[in-house]
Amino acid sequence: MTSMSTPASGARMGSGSALPRAGRGGSATGAAPMKNNNYQLLQVVLFWAGAILLPLGLVVIVLGWYGAANTPYQYDQLSYLVSGGLLGLGLTFVGGFLYFGAWLARIADDGRESSKRLADTLLVLADVTSRSAAVNDQGVDTSALPVTAGEGTTIHRRDCALIAHRTDLHPVGEAEAQGRAGQLTTCRVCKP
Repeated sequence: MTSMSTPASGARMGSGSALPRAGRGGSATGAAPMKNNNYQLLQVVLFWAGAILLPLGLVVIVLGWYGAANTPYQYDQLSYLVSGGLLGLGLTFVGGFLYFGAWLARIADDGRESSKRLADTLLVLADVTSRSAAVNDQGVDTSALPVTAGEGTTIHRRDCALIAHRTDLHPVGEAEAQGRAGQLTTCRVCKP
């Protein structure tokens, strides 16, 4: 029997490393999904308590009505009203409130999950933007500076795909561009 694992949020299929994740390092998958997940456990307990108490209250109300309906004496009917009607009504209300609590716990858990997904997305976005924006000590974006490769005559942007592998890049200043104005041409790929 084989098991398939799903990639982490933000991870690409086939990539070697997963992108950063917000929150705790542990996952909620495995043999015991309720372990260390108190909010989901609370939601399940509230749901099942409400699922038991609400119908039980309705059954107690029906039994109280049946007992009162089959008794000709008023003093016997009063005991059925108190024990069956009021107790059943109380159980029904408590069961309804527990259902409501389970619903609120589920909404809170969904909100927590969406906050984690948003934090994961923001971390991925911050990672991508930090890699793409290379700023030097003077606060100038070096990827936007026009450069030439070696002694070349073509002006490129620093992030041009044609020169991305080169290490012999030289920035082109305004004076140098005007001095070699007839010799330098612009790249047709990156269009600086």
